[in-house]
Amino acid sequence: MDVEMETSPSYFDPEDRSTREQYRRYGKRHSTSGISPHQENSVEAGLLYDGNNFPRRPNAALFLEEIKQEVESFEADGLEGMPAKTPYASKRRSSLDGHGASELDGGSDSLSQVGIYLLKSCKHEDEALADVGETTFALFASLLDSALQGLMPIADLILQFENACRNVSESIRYGSNGRHRVIEDKLMRQKARFLLDEAASWSLLWYLYGKGNKSLTTNKDYFPTTSHLKACQFVMTDHTAQLCLRIVQWLEGLASKSLDLDNKMRGCHVGSHLPSSGIWHHTQRFLKKGVTDPTTVQHMDFDAPTRELAQQLPDDKKQDESLLEDVWILLRAGRPEEACELCRSAGQPWRAATLCPFGGLDQFPSIEALVKNGKNRTLQAIELESGIGHQWRLWKWACYCASEKIAEQGGKYETAVYAAQCSNLKRFLPICMDWESACWAMAKSWLDAQVDSTLAGFQPSRLEQLKNYGDAIDGSPGHGDQPLQPSVGSESWPCQVLSQQPRDLPALLQKLHSGDMVHEAVSRGCKEQQRQIEARVSTQKKDCIHNIILCVCVCAQDDDNVFRPHGDPQMIRFSAHLVLVLRYLLADQMTDAFREKLMTVGDHILNMYAMFLFTKQHEELVGVYASQLARHLCIDLFVQMMELRINESVRIKYKIFLSAMAYLPFSPGDDTKGSFEEIIERVLSRSREIKLGKYDKSSDVAEQHRLQSLQKAMVIQWLCFTPPSMIDDVAVVSAKLLLRALIHSNMLFREFALISMWRVPKMPIGAHMLFSFLAEPLKQPTETLLAFEDHDVPENLQEFQDWSEYYSCDAFYRNWLKSELENEEVSPLELSSEERQRSIEAAKETLKSSLLLLQRKESPWLAAAVDCIYESMEPVFLELHATAMLCLPSGECICPDATLCTALMSALYSSVSEELVLNRQLMVNVTISARDNHCVEVILRCLAVEGDGIGPHEINDGGVLGTVMAAGFKGELVRFQAGVTMEISRLDAWYSSKDGSLEGPATYIVRGLCRRCCLPEVILRCMQVPVSLVESGDPPESHDDLIELVACPESGLLRLFSQHQLQSSFLSSSKCKPYLFLDNLTVNAWICSKTRLDLKFIKLLPLTDLADNVGIAFLLQEFLLFEREYTICKMELQEETFADDS
Repeated sequence: MDVEMETSPSYFDPEDRSTREQYRRYGKRHSTSGISPHQENSVEAGLLYDGNNFPRRPNAALFLEEIKQEVESFEADGLEGMPAKTPYASKRRSSLDGHGASELDGGSDSLSQVGIYLLKSCKHEDEALADVGETTFALFASLLDSALQGLMPIADLILQFENACRNVSESIRYGSNGRHRVIEDKLMRQKARFLLDEAASWSLLWYLYGKGNKSLTTNKDYFPTTSHLKACQFVMTDHTAQLCLRIVQWLEGLASKSLDLDNKMRGCHVGSHLPSSGIWHHTQRFLKKGVTDPTTVQHMDFDAPTRELAQQLPDDKKQDESLLEDVWILLRAGRPEEACELCRSAGQPWRAATLCPFGGLDQFPSIEALVKNGKNRTLQAIELESGIGHQWRLWKWACYCASEKIAEQGGKYETAVYAAQCSNLKRFLPICMDWESACWAMAKSWLDAQVDSTLAGFQPSRLEQLKNYGDAIDGSPGHGDQPLQPSVGSESWPCQVLSQQPRDLPALLQKLHSGDMVHEAVSRGCKEQQRQIEARVSTQKKDCIHNIILCVCVCAQDDDNVFRPHGDPQMIRFSAHLVLVLRYLLADQMTDAFREKLMTVGDHILNMYAMFLFTKQHEELVGVYASQLARHLCIDLFVQMMELRINESVRIKYKIFLSAMAYLPFSPGDDTKGSFEEIIERVLSRSREIKLGKYDKSSDVAEQHRLQSLQKAMVIQWLCFTPPSMIDDVAVVSAKLLLRALIHSNMLFREFALISMWRVPKMPIGAHMLFSFLAEPLKQPTETLLAFEDHDVPENLQEFQDWSEYYSCDAFYRNWLKSELENEEVSPLELSSEERQRSIEAAKETLKSSLLLLQRKESPWLAAAVDCIYESMEPVFLELHATAMLCLPSGECICPDATLCTALMSALYSSVSEELVLNRQLMVNVTISARDNHCVEVILRCLAVEGDGIGPHEINDGGVLGTVMAAGFKGELVRFQAGVTMEISRLDAWYSSKDGSLEGPATYIVRGLCRRCCLPEVILRCMQVPVSLVESGDPPESHDDLIELVACPESGLLRLFSQHQLQSSFLSSSKCKPYLFLDNLTVNAWICSKTRLDLKFIKLLPLTDLADNVGIAFLLQEFLLFEREYTICKMELQEETFADDS
């Protein structure tokens, strides 16, 4: 890409007039000095240019001085607010008349301001350049999308790509009228040049694969046959000739479009000469003077220089050479009619007759030329008399002789004009100064030689001569550029030029790379990326195309950040679209091996380009390319994008969502295509995995889990976006997204509840983020959602409502706790009545919301309304998989080791009886997490039995696995470090078979575990609140409701409490009123009564620790029998009824 502009093909820069002088169309001649007319008017153009000239500086000092002058000009123009109306040259000063020392000393501030201004200017201009260049990304994606939707064929898509490249290149090169710095101007030229190179490659691809083959229909107008018809038939049937024909058409088309661009942008074009400019006026006047000069022709006919071995006057010869240069350029662009018209208008109709014989018929061997000639029977009439190909052979021979003779006289363009008509490659290849011209010369020469050889075959004598000559060529080593000596005369044609032609297309390309006759710039052009791709495309060896693409698009092998593609962005874009075009163009022609290779390499390039678009914030364009990837690559790509943009704005995330929904199927159906459901399932699953991080032992584990919960909750937003209306079954898709959001949210609510039982003011932000995401989708009608029969929709909706109520109670409690902690920091004397009242109101709200949650009778909290009964004839097992951190009561985390894992496993076994372990085949496995060594992986497995895994589960306490895990969550593991709790990161329960394969989720276990952990915590919090109310002088109206609720058999709450929690509840209750609760033995009595133990085993001892405001101890104990169960009733001390003495 860094090749100097001098080596680029001429059509890249229509303003390049290095080979032709400006204003030649007016017949004026200018000096050949190095200063162009434009440079003469702006010798001191400074560092800002208009995009046309590159002045040279004699030394570095002058260059630095010009930089200094540019800074001064910016200070004058930009900082002083003066519009730059004056030409830049008028502001220049000589380097010898620079500023004085005083000016430099006083200008430090202004120079700093100038520096800032220049930086901002450069930044804005660079952004503008980038915007112009990046328009191709969206443009190409739009065109490709139209083709994939069937709105245009792939052949038309190739033409659209070519036009898009040309339009953007023109916009970059000529769209800005402002002045640019040297580097900026060079970058603009490089971008414009690359796009023109790419346009050329798309054009070649269309000529070779998209143009198609036109059939030659039999028509009476083509009878009797002609040499032109025979030539067209030969080219249609011969693969090599057809390939040469299309390459010639391609290269002539490029040159023709370059001329059109020149005419459009410059207002002039090749061939705009004044009438009669080809007549030798100076020589004519010289001859009229009667002066005799042996070196000057004595006659004015066009054959005089050859016949008299003399020349016209230099001015006329120079004018002739200029005219012939334009004729050559027009012939190179495939415009012979314009070339002939130019000759006629210049006063040289004889030259037009030599270029277009047979009455001006188009003799190019293509179907288009045959149709263009129509019913013109001139050639038929000629060849009826002389025979097929006779006149053609004479014309070719005459052109060959003319090119050889003129070459001796030194007219390079006239030599090239006639040598190009007769395949005399050695005479016109040396003037081809770029890769395209040289390739055109070789391809056209080779094509014409093949046609001439075919036409010669219609005469048996000449056919034998050609065969013998061909055998001699094949047996001659190194014959390529060394012509053999054929017999002299037209009868031997085309033997004179056969030795100059390549044997095959690879030999042609090799000549371009290292031939003796090619220019150095042509050899350098062979090394450019686009030239290498074009060379391989032209050989039609499809298996070589993607290799060169892969070489120029090298992706970074960096596992830490795969979103870092290397290579030129425009080249990556071209490669990606080339791969897609080849896939569709050659779908019916590819072998299995080539198809597999193209798919593999193509997916790599497409994935690279999609990653590039993603890194450039073009997320909306990724879908059209991701849809063409293999299924696993498509899914991986979107999963990575969603994870990397999880914390970005809603607008950016919605672009990714729309890109996936618009271009991918929603549900999996085709094994070769990724679907949105597969992508979102992968995202949801990965979001629950442990995020690797550094843990500080002194850090608060609760806070770490709180922050991680926010990241887990963010993924739900992908399911809460509104699908685009253009997709099929948009209502069903919306309902499926909402249902999946509900299912995953409920799963997260369970995990968040188990990690948010810490009594701290901070809210569980993850849970509340989920509610905020689902608030708007749940406002929509749920008829479509409820219509799904393959999911427990009502149950998930009910569970969501349960969690909404639970987290509402949790929020009331934390608000009250926050108020209490704030009030504790203030002295009671300084605490205002408003603050006290605010705390009291928060406490009452907490009690009210909690009692509403706990006293639900028709639908107890988190109890399944309809039991999901699992029936199986084979033995069924239950498994619970948990990832957790071990946390001390202080909030510090414990880094586990093998000893700790063994101790934890033993403690989990001890949480149930040995009999239960044996009967249920309980197995516990604790290991250090492979993903995070601060976590442990706990796997519990037991046999499912009736009521716990098989049939309805009426108790709703999580069964035996819930009992084991609850002990760890509550920090009540026996034979383990006291107070250590398991802080959950991920929790799943499954049904499994005997061989250990997971069969389906056992949701009731996790729900029951949440009931076992959350409900006792809610009750304990509620018992904590009245203590504050009593201390505030505003005791609750009825505190007994909680005790009665726990003791009530119908509520089923008692079995959810552990012994430690019961003791905590009694302790809290004793602080609310002067209750005389019994000590631990009394608590044990209550427990025994609830488990139907005989009361004789319970001994009630008097309390010695009475309330502070009670002066006399009095015990009043009474047991009430409810439904054959013993219950200890709290005893209230009526203080006013007692005497002062004991």
